[in-house]
Amino acid sequence: MSGIIRIGTSGFSYREWLGSFYPTRLPGNEMLSFYAERMPTVEVNYSFRAMPKPAMLQRWAARTPEYFRFALKAPERITHRARLAAECADTLDHFVEVTQTLGHRLGPILFQLPPDFRCDLNRLEHFLGLLNGRVPAAFEFRHRSWLTAATFASLKTAGAALCIAESEKIETPIEKTADFAYLRLRKPTYDPDTLLQWAARIIELASDGSEVYVYFKHEIAAPELAAKLAGLVANSK
Repeated sequence: MSGIIRIGTSGFSYREWLGSFYPTRLPGNEMLSFYAERMPTVEVNYSFRAMPKPAMLQRWAARTPEYFRFALKAPERITHRARLAAECADTLDHFVEVTQTLGHRLGPILFQLPPDFRCDLNRLEHFLGLLNGRVPAAFEFRHRSWLTAATFASLKTAGAALCIAESEKIETPIEKTADFAYLRLRKPTYDPDTLLQWAARIIELASDGSEVYVYFKHEIAAPELAAKLAGLVANSK
């Protein structure tokens, strides 16, 4: 049985999209509603720089349909300053609590690690213990030393997903370590053949009933690429 596949973009509030994806004169406070009528999910970068306020998340939830899902990037205080160390426990607890404001519209939480953060399995496993499965979590490793069977095994034990990422700097193996999959396609553009290849991979990841989340980088072409990939997936089922 095929699972639910949600394809969107990293962020939605971009003035550069006015006149292409958004109507030219669309007010900023109407962008989310317009976006959510056309895509089923968005990855939020705002939460990386600042702890989101519950009232803001409540407003976001109110402007989106029931099926819509928000993926939130974990605060840099956790991933970049503390680098998953034990002293981030209070920040993690507060962040997890705040995310619950979204209710069932909460998708996965992305823990994106710095490019210079080398593999430290003991630290990762301790952090996974702090997290304790309270939210669906995906980990994006941007140093190649993490991309090992031992890392994948640690994630699988904790039920956390390996973020399957593709950029001009690094490509993550397609390893499924959780009951959902999380993909970040970060190249500026994708030709039709490459999109077709990704559609096949995504369908395979969802073939056991898993949810799959896919996000394109916030280039001006991102909404169009998301729509094209969603169409390929729908037509291939």
